[in-house]
Amino acid sequence: MTDRSPRDKKLRRYETILDSLDDAVYAVRPDGTIAYVNDRYAEMKGVSREELIGTNIYDWVTEEAAEKAREVRREIEAGERAAGAVEYEFLTADGDQFPVEMRFNRLVDGQIEDGEIGDRASELDRVGVIRDIRERKRREEVLRENNERLEEFASIVSHDLRNPLNVAQGRLELAREEYDSEHLDSVADAHERMATLIEDLLMLARDGEGIEETERVLLREFAETCWEGVETAAASLRVETDRAISADRSRLRQLFENLLRNSVEHGSTGSRAEPGDAVEHAGEDVMVTVGNLDGGFYVADDGPGIPESDRERVFETGYSTTDDGTGFGLEIVATVAAAHGWDVRVTDAADGGARFEFTGVDVLD
Repeated sequence: MTDRSPRDKKLRRYETILDSLDDAVYAVRPDGTIAYVNDRYAEMKGVSREELIGTNIYDWVTEEAAEKAREVRREIEAGERAAGAVEYEFLTADGDQFPVEMRFNRLVDGQIEDGEIGDRASELDRVGVIRDIRERKRREEVLRENNERLEEFASIVSHDLRNPLNVAQGRLELAREEYDSEHLDSVADAHERMATLIEDLLMLARDGEGIEETERVLLREFAETCWEGVETAAASLRVETDRAISADRSRLRQLFENLLRNSVEHGSTGSRAEPGDAVEHAGEDVMVTVGNLDGGFYVADDGPGIPESDRERVFETGYSTTDDGTGFGLEIVATVAAAHGWDVRVTDAADGGARFEFTGVDVLD
């Protein structure tokens, strides 16, 4: 060991680092021959490193994988992308295949000195890293199947529950024409609660889908529009932002309307509403504020707030502080935020109420 030259010791350090990686690493010369592979690459391929060194890289891959790699190389050489990333089926020496993600880049003069990888590092053309993504693909498939089941559930909710509810509501109207009874008012309240539950369940089911397209949304105009779509009684809205963000408008509307409704129904600075009386009286004196945060925005009210011990639970399924609450509203808020890649937390507002903060938002101006 003491007789090794400084270059040999440096080379050995590099090899030790590369051999400790869970990802496969390789280096290729301009003629396509393999100059270096680490232990993980040889293990994934199912042959020794010695069998790989000096052979052509394309002798070990499928034609489809080779064409994908060539296309990315053409894009790099044309200046259309800085580095290459491609998913393909990795081919083992035994003919088995499994999904991997490969990232590679062209080498330019001065990036690697001779002796660091192979004998003539200056003659290397590109280096790459290959990651086994079988587990990731498995999770993606599970997620896809779950989303399909959620969509099926949403269809059942929409059709099989709404139809009998509509029949019941129609029959109730006919009964009211023949009878005048306070019991019919209770039936109407039950129907309304069932309709709300159905809407919230349907929204949650479909919120399993990811965000596909975003657009520029002006928070001031958007918050005011959402406010008009919520039963607010005598509550009031104050918007202290002219910020624009990038978001899915329809999903953002779900988030805002549920937050605003939550503030109105639970944010009264007076006594708590009685069951069945939330919209008429609970928020009659509450002020809801929408404002800027560093990297996002907040929605706050001046009501009694949320105890610190409950601030994690408020986003859980079914959590509600009132007898007539569905417990889905804030879960919908958290789900929509997560779909956008935002972080959400609840804290104290300046006036003592609840403040929901959203960060990690793509702020446009």
